[in-house]
Amino acid sequence: MMDAVIAAGERLAEALRAENEALAALDLTRAAALATRKVQATDAFAAAARAAEQVKARAQGETRAQAERLAAALAELGQENRRLLEHAIALQSRVIETIAQATRPYTAAPGYGRAGRHRPAPQAAALAVATRA
Repeated sequence: MMDAVIAAGERLAEALRAENEALAALDLTRAAALATRKVQATDAFAAAARAAEQVKARAQGETRAQAERLAAALAELGQENRRLLEHAIALQSRVIETIAQATRPYTAAPGYGRAGRHRPAPQAAALAVATRA
């Protein structure tokens, strides 16, 4: 029974590594395509863990050591995945905000602003995107 949990955990780890790699490269199209694989692997791992728990299966010996290593790897991969997803979401939000600002019509009447000075033309916020190859 524990072999099924470990196999499902390894598939989940592979899915997380692939998505993390895509997110780190800012390949958001590839990352989005990998999301389904990650969700399916997560569901399979959770189901295997529940089944093992219901029959009170316990890892012993080398299987226990393997399960502990896998648990540590999954925790680390999960944290990295969360960090990379938050970064990608923040970047996408900034891109969308910049596009929205750039397409917003200028509604202020031409003329003078405070203290008799000309009103400056609106400018889109600066945005830099860096990728690693």
